[in-house]
Parts: sequence; C-alpha cells; structure tokens
Amino acid sequence: MIVKQTGIFKRHVKKLHKQEKLALDDAVQTIISDPTVGDMKVGDLAGIQVFKYKHNAQLYLLAYQHVEGELVLTLIDHGTHENFYRDLKRT
Repeated sequence: MIVKQTGIFKRHVKKLHKQEKLALDDAVQTIISDPTVGDMKVGDLAGIQVFKYKHNAQLYLLAYQHVEGELVLTLIDHGTHENFYRDLKRT
C-alpha cells in the first residue's frame, strides 16, 4: 500500500514529541492493516475517514482518505479534537 501525506499533516507531525510520534505510527499501522477502521464522515467531509486513538489520556484524531479498490492511503490531518473538524473543512 502506498501512503501519502499532505503538507498540513507533515507540519503537524513535525511538531510532535517522540512518544507522540510512536503512538501516531501505531495508529497509521492499524489503518494500513484495515483501512475501514475509521469512521466515515458525511456532509462537508464526505469521503474522509477519521480514526480516533488515545495517547496519555489525550484523544487524538487522524483524518485519512482511502478509495476502495486502490492501494493508496492519503493521510490528511492529525490533532486533538478541539477545532479539528473546523480546520479539516478548511483544507
């Protein structure tokens, strides 16, 4: 499977601490093994899936896009729940 990253995703990951990056890597591996694990969004965010995971009791969200039948996974955004969906609509 080919994993692509958007510029916004790269900038957010660049600011993470080492332990947060390890937790994010585990979440990405979970998505790669089963791309349907995330919640499919509707409305303005149609076609985007969001996977939720916890690190140090903090809830993180990982937005990605996977098209059925293709071996391409695009990581769109990552962050905490605060203003996550609002910022995701802007991208």
